[in-house]
Amino acid sequence: MMEIQKNFLEDIKWGLDNYKNLQLKFRDLWVAIMNREVIVAGESIKYVEEKASRLTGKKKEEIPVIFVESGAHVF
Repeated sequence: MMEIQKNFLEDIKWGLDNYKNLQLKFRDLWVAIMNREVIVAGESIKYVEEKASRLTGKKKEEIPVIFVESGAHVF
């Protein structure tokens, strides 16, 4: 099992704590978060993960990515 890094959890928590603000800028987009800021946003999770990985030199699995909903989605 992969050990979850403290920074990963802190960045996820930052994303959730700042979700309302993220909805203003990144509505209906996937966002990659590092060091408590959005480093990549896009419509495709694959694009966001790959670009974030290239930018940071980290593996995709080491970078938190969340989907910022507008609230209008029906599942």
